[in-house]
Amino acid sequence: MPYVKKTVIAALLLVLMPFAASAQDFSAEELARRAIERRAVEAVIWGMPAVNTDLMRQEMLSKTKGKENQVIYWGKPLDWRNQTLTPNPDAIYFMTFVNTKEVGPVVIEVPPAKGGSLNANIVDIWQMPLEDAGALGADKGKGGKYLILPPGYVKKAPGGYFVLRPGTFTSYALMRSNLKSHEPANVEKSVAYGKRIKVYPLSQAAKPAPTVFTDVQDVIYDSTIRYDLSFFQSLHGIIQSEPWLDRDRVMIDQLRTLGIEKGKPFKPDQRTREALQKGIAEAKALLAARYEEFFPPFFEGSRWALPAAQEFMKATQSGYSDPDQYPVDLRGLAYTYAYIGIKRLGAGQFYLMTIKDKDGNSLDGGKMYRLHVPPDVPVEQYWSATAYDRDTHALIKNMDRASRASNNTDMKTNEDGSVDIYFGPSAPQGQERNWVPTDPKRGFEVMFRLYGPTKALFEKKAWMLPDIEKVSAP
Repeated sequence: MPYVKKTVIAALLLVLMPFAASAQDFSAEELARRAIERRAVEAVIWGMPAVNTDLMRQEMLSKTKGKENQVIYWGKPLDWRNQTLTPNPDAIYFMTFVNTKEVGPVVIEVPPAKGGSLNANIVDIWQMPLEDAGALGADKGKGGKYLILPPGYVKKAPGGYFVLRPGTFTSYALMRSNLKSHEPANVEKSVAYGKRIKVYPLSQAAKPAPTVFTDVQDVIYDSTIRYDLSFFQSLHGIIQSEPWLDRDRVMIDQLRTLGIEKGKPFKPDQRTREALQKGIAEAKALLAARYEEFFPPFFEGSRWALPAAQEFMKATQSGYSDPDQYPVDLRGLAYTYAYIGIKRLGAGQFYLMTIKDKDGNSLDGGKMYRLHVPPDVPVEQYWSATAYDRDTHALIKNMDRASRASNNTDMKTNEDGSVDIYFGPSAPQGQERNWVPTDPKRGFEVMFRLYGPTKALFEKKAWMLPDIEKVSAP
């Protein structure tokens, strides 16, 4: 037996010696660099939703006259100058970035659905859904006052409000004013309805000052994710201005390794900057690989998928209340190509997305494709199909339009009520009204939106959306 024990110990030493030698080969400087690179990858994935929010807020603060606790809007349907992530060019967008740190509780007042309607979502800086508002939200089209409280607020909230309790000072709301059509008169009507939104501190509720609206239609509003040092600078700013959430305290030491620490400046030296850049490059590659795998098909055997994993949707809609689940990886992935959070997905809106054609090939902007939309799309409001740049997930730059939708009155409809939409670098003959232009030098992806989806969509038998097909000519 002693001989056996000695033999086992000797064998273990032989196995472990290379690892010991390998560990000893790393200098203190190399270990520090590797720790920064490794933790930078995790910080990017974890911090993605908050940095995503901050990018939009900083575009407002640096490029427009808009301020926090005011409203910015796009006075026409969105065009490519709106470089946010996968926006909807078939609605009028209104946004407000709320900050309760100085002014205390803030009210977002939504008008009743008379003379117009909103699909609105309110989230905290981490894009966790707080509530949906508007025709298919908590107020059910009756109009309502949504009261956003600061973290740690202990006073009793007054009656008559939908009370929201984010864990952060910063929240924001995306409010889409629905369009009956793209005709100028209907656009004007939609804008006027959206301007009935009010944002004001609760302290002014008895006599609120008029809400300030800033039209940012002509601004290059770019909140695409920057995979460079500016990502960490943005994250540093968030850590300085927002309280730590209990679920995220594990990141305190992780970020300290990167030079991000509450109450201290972010001044990385050259070696740290190089390590951070390597880390964020790896994070970008990792997230891109995960995106390429995409999500399970919504319809059996289809290329169309709900562009968010069910595990993530369940967790975020419950406020991450399950102590055994915190899908940070799935959340980080989602906010590389989208923004906002939805409390009741499937009530006000639903999304399907594809990055592949019927044959499983990536969509190529230099080729022609057709999407056949069957009749009787299961929606109460409207549907749309929008093309985005495959790499940036924003509207394709320098294109006259990005989508075709059922509220486009000039779109051709087939005799049976179905619609054929074409994606490609040039319009097919006779199909100009149903054509979405693409950049022949870049890949693209398509999102199919359904506003006010009905039961037939979720039965997945009564109605199904076919895959996009590559075609030579219509």
